[in-house]
Amino acid sequence: MKLFGLQKLSLLDFPGKMACTVFTGGCNLRCPFCHNASLVTGLSEVEPIDEDEVFALLEKRRGILEGVAVTGGEPLMQPGIEDFIRRVRERGFAVKLDTNGCYPDRLARILNEGLVDYVAMDIKNSPAAYARTVGIDGFDLTPVQTSVGLLMNGETDYEFRTTVVKELHSADDFEAVGRWLKGAKRLYLQSFKDSGDLIGSGLSACTPQELEQFRAILLPYIPDTFLRGVD
Repeated sequence: MKLFGLQKLSLLDFPGKMACTVFTGGCNLRCPFCHNASLVTGLSEVEPIDEDEVFALLEKRRGILEGVAVTGGEPLMQPGIEDFIRRVRERGFAVKLDTNGCYPDRLARILNEGLVDYVAMDIKNSPAAYARTVGIDGFDLTPVQTSVGLLMNGETDYEFRTTVVKELHSADDFEAVGRWLKGAKRLYLQSFKDSGDLIGSGLSACTPQELEQFRAILLPYIPDTFLRGVD
């Protein structure tokens, strides 16, 4: 599997667990607000990480680390993702998977095998605004809708999450998101932050008050809707 980053300790990436985070390279989307642009459009300039480095870290920090968060890029693009996760689990660590939902067949296999303990799936925007939000003209939402169904109807713990950008999201969008995801287990609205490594430009964060207004729109549909990353 192609790994391009390793965060040796995180208290935030895996809910309820002390974890390390591994970053895969490559993504099928071009979201302008992506904060890991180098892992999407600039892989030739990023030094890869050997899998053995990850497993050496897990062995060294056994008893401290409880899990591994696998993020990207889009991890489900990686042909070796299942084998990598199996190796992590064989060593007694829990696994969290981040995904954009575009590869439901692979997600289904991973869920059916019980390979992950938690899935965080991005919901980029309302269905009508998805294409412009992911930067792909004519984007087909069907795979994402299938992945939503897999999580909502499955037994694996999960969250949906939306990075909220002032220029891309509106109250009408969140009304549509609420109708789409009605009954979901939980949804986080994440405040956009400019990492300095973005795909797009000219983007800004909503105010805490605006985020609270969006949350209020979603609550009748998804009672466990929370804000994340709000100062």
